[in-house]
Amino acid sequence: MTALAPAPHAPVLLDEVIAALAPAPGSVIIDATFGAGGYTRAILAAGATVIALDRDPTVRLHADAVADDHPGRFSLIQTPFSGLAEAFADSGQPRLDGVVFDIGVSSMQLDEAERGFSFMRDGPLDMRMSRDGDSAADIVNTWDHGPLAHILKQYGDERQSGRIATAILRRRIEQPFTRTLDLAAVVEKALGGRRGAPTHPATRTFQALRIAVNDELGELTAGLEAAEATLVPGGRLVVVTFHSLEDRIVKAFLTERSGNAPGGSRHAPMAVETRKPSFTLQFKGAREAGEAELAVNPRARSAKLRAAVRTAAPVWATAA
Repeated sequence: MTALAPAPHAPVLLDEVIAALAPAPGSVIIDATFGAGGYTRAILAAGATVIALDRDPTVRLHADAVADDHPGRFSLIQTPFSGLAEAFADSGQPRLDGVVFDIGVSSMQLDEAERGFSFMRDGPLDMRMSRDGDSAADIVNTWDHGPLAHILKQYGDERQSGRIATAILRRRIEQPFTRTLDLAAVVEKALGGRRGAPTHPATRTFQALRIAVNDELGELTAGLEAAEATLVPGGRLVVVTFHSLEDRIVKAFLTERSGNAPGGSRHAPMAVETRKPSFTLQFKGAREAGEAELAVNPRARSAKLRAAVRTAAPVWATAA
């Protein structure tokens, strides 16, 4: 058995996730956000087989330890959510009984200054989960004012997005951005300082850049659709989100796919009416952490869990 330091963070809503997934000996579960392996270890403890996915190559150390502890019942595939269906096909498993997503940035990534996710620690302005593609520095140093302000507004809900974009463009003429604290300072100055605000002025900007760099919302949508296409009838889909943008996508997907969307499309009402629900909701609304978990794991405060069960209905066609 491989020795490994304790996981850097506790998995959020662990008991609720396992109850919704219902892993059992012989079942096959995809943990689509492996991280430090918190959900995976609990699923394996129930006797199931786990196919773990993660786009971050730095999770390999934790994955190797899990593989040593559970030979033959665990594998890790480096891929984003959009590669879920292909990863399952490559696994050679005959059926998929459950998928769990834990959306957003992990505590490990935030705590590592060299990853560039945090405005609280100085590091390279990176934010790439997979270490591939354009970084946050590429965005702030090359994007025009309009697109930059747009993502700050859309992904960060930043009311002063135009002011921040203007400050970024003015500063980068003198010197390109390369460090996290440098960008955080420019944003803070553009917004007039902290003035007693409970959160750092750069919080929304850093969130927006991270989402844009990793196409997090697009990947979430692709992952949900891949789970729908891959789960067997009776398979469980469980999703934990941490902010409203993510939860809105999950809620809309499950509401529509369970046949609970109000009205229907005025553009194509007949198409909607003829599609049968591909999921049934396990419960109405979202589950949240209780006081006991919040007392020991503050990260759970914003977490919401939604869960559904795959029906035998055909996959819904994706809108063009």
